[in-house]
Amino acid sequence: MKLFSKFPRERNRFVTLFLCGDVMTGRGIDQILPCPGDSTIHESYMLSAFGYVELAETVHGDIPWPVDFSYIWGDALKIFEQMTPDVKIINLETAITRSDEYWKGKGINYRMNPGNIPCLTAAGIDCCSLANNHVLDWGYDGLLETVETLKKVRIKSAGAGRDMAEAAAPAIHDISGKGRVIVFSFGTVTSGIPCAWKAAPNKPGINLLPDLSEETVRAVGDQVRSVKQAGDIVVASIHWGGNWGYAIPGEHREFACTLIDEAGVDVIHGHSSHHVLGIEVYHEKLILYGCGDFINDYEGISGHEQYRGDIGLMYFPDVDPWSGRLVRLHMVPTQVYRFRIRLAQPADVLWIYDVLNREGKLLGTSVSIGENNIMTLQQKPEPGE
Repeated sequence: MKLFSKFPRERNRFVTLFLCGDVMTGRGIDQILPCPGDSTIHESYMLSAFGYVELAETVHGDIPWPVDFSYIWGDALKIFEQMTPDVKIINLETAITRSDEYWKGKGINYRMNPGNIPCLTAAGIDCCSLANNHVLDWGYDGLLETVETLKKVRIKSAGAGRDMAEAAAPAIHDISGKGRVIVFSFGTVTSGIPCAWKAAPNKPGINLLPDLSEETVRAVGDQVRSVKQAGDIVVASIHWGGNWGYAIPGEHREFACTLIDEAGVDVIHGHSSHHVLGIEVYHEKLILYGCGDFINDYEGISGHEQYRGDIGLMYFPDVDPWSGRLVRLHMVPTQVYRFRIRLAQPADVLWIYDVLNREGKLLGTSVSIGENNIMTLQQKPEPGE
């Protein structure tokens, strides 16, 4: 299937990103891949990761496991070929480890066997944001193995590391002829990250923000200014907020806008919500408050059906590297089906279209649907324009 007959020639001047919400390749998904790890999990209602495979099969039919490494990406692979993003950025909400030292008392612990790392390289993922509430599910050894496994396959990461300096360091991507994309990864306790996971000068952990105050903005700004050069695009990938509900906290909006105004951030990549939230464009800069889930093993889990957590979006913003302004944003609606990404069905496309327009109305944005159900963001002019 061809999405567009051609792209505008001017697109070659801009940087195209791929952004999405949470990518969880552990637990049930790990079990269907070629190199499954130990299926033991420590949940009050499930003792084996196989249970999640069985739940999904009960709802949607048999999954032909073991599957190949590219299976989980499904239709997304063809979309990547046609959209040709310069950098693919995901929030990886899974520890990649053989560690058995799970974080006791947490309740849910995601891990993927390092032998299944080709499931990320199969999609050409460039960068994993790690400052989230699952990367330390299997302890400090599990965290360090995650970072090292990504390094071995040349996938860059940000937001976690062996000490505070490494956890705070951005991932820097050089794009030939276009400049650089610099990705900072941050987490907040509102997303369920334990305070104990914060990295320290001599302790592994994640880049946990103390709060969303002006002082924190200044600290982020100092980090950005230490690396940002002319022609760089800075992405702040932030794991924040709860799993359900469309209301965007006022402090999230204020923090995002202040990062743009005072810290030199060009794109806000927000995640944690299990469903898509409204989109804002502030001073021509893109703010994604919550990208929704993208890949997971949640099929068959009941509750919160009204939010349609199985419906996701592939976000493809074109950004001007010399100003950081959003030139355009295309979005491809998707659905998780048998642990695989497929293009959303027509009725589901209309459902997410209605959601984005309803929630975007409060933020000054709307969407249109074009050829092959590809959505394009529309925005109202800001006052004074």
